[in-house]
Amino acid sequence: MGGDVLAGFEARFLAIAGGDAEAPEGLVVMQDVMVAKGSVEVADPVHAVNKILSFENDPELFAYATSPGLLAAVRSLSGPSIQTISTNVFNKPPEVDGRHPLHQDLRYFALRPVEGIVGTWTAISQIDRQNGCLAILPGSHRLGLLAHETPSWDFVNSGFQGVADLDASERVHLEMEPGDTLLIHPLLVHGSGTNRSSACRRAISAHYASRQCTRSPG
Repeated sequence: MGGDVLAGFEARFLAIAGGDAEAPEGLVVMQDVMVAKGSVEVADPVHAVNKILSFENDPELFAYATSPGLLAAVRSLSGPSIQTISTNVFNKPPEVDGRHPLHQDLRYFALRPVEGIVGTWTAISQIDRQNGCLAILPGSHRLGLLAHETPSWDFVNSGFQGVADLDASERVHLEMEPGDTLLIHPLLVHGSGTNRSSACRRAISAHYASRQCTRSPG
């Protein structure tokens, strides 16, 4: 994706997260747990936000999920008839812990089959080890759905769970340029670390499912 498109996503995120624009119906602005619990104070309100989610009713942000190139890539994996099941703009501020434990996205989805689901994750800013890039465990999508638990950290953001018993020594860190996009299998183990830079790290993401998927009885 081009720089102008990414700049538009970032500007819209900043307007909503900073309180300068009204969030559309259904969109959720999530504070980082350290800020929400009063364990850290931030001068910039944007630095209090961990992510915004469910932006389907925001035309400016949802343009990401409907971009032709992205849809073509997703359809090549999930089939021609798809729907979004999750949308997020991830914001990793520098003043907070902000880790996302190594997890599998399928933990959060009841739809099956697995092959009908795919996630996209696009860097808005430069992303590297210093500011908390994604780490993946290659080949982990072949392990099936693993047991997850809440990490025993002092601060864990709402809904963040990690694989309970995992050897992470083979994980690979993915540094990305703005506009670089990952297609993520729902069973791929991945997560991210703390932002140790002085600026927020941002990415935009959507998950899609084939309309042939059905809700698992489990």
